[in-house]
Amino acid sequence: MREKAYRSLLKSVSWRALGTIDTILISWLITHKIMFALSIGGVEVFTKMFLYFLHERAWNRVGIGKHDEKPEYEI
Repeated sequence: MREKAYRSLLKSVSWRALGTIDTILISWLITHKIMFALSIGGVEVFTKMFLYFLHERAWNRVGIGKHDEKPEYEI
């Protein structure tokens, strides 16, 4: 079963939101500068979302670990 592109996009957005919060927190803990941490998070959210989307679409073409489920019965 293949995933539609919009599903990959939604997964990209939700994953990047979590990842960006993590990046901002780590940057803030290391630098103690919230504006610097927010700047880092603001840049990486877009670059990593784009890269993740491409990664998802590429993996959607790989058949490893995928199978079509057949219904229990057909009419």
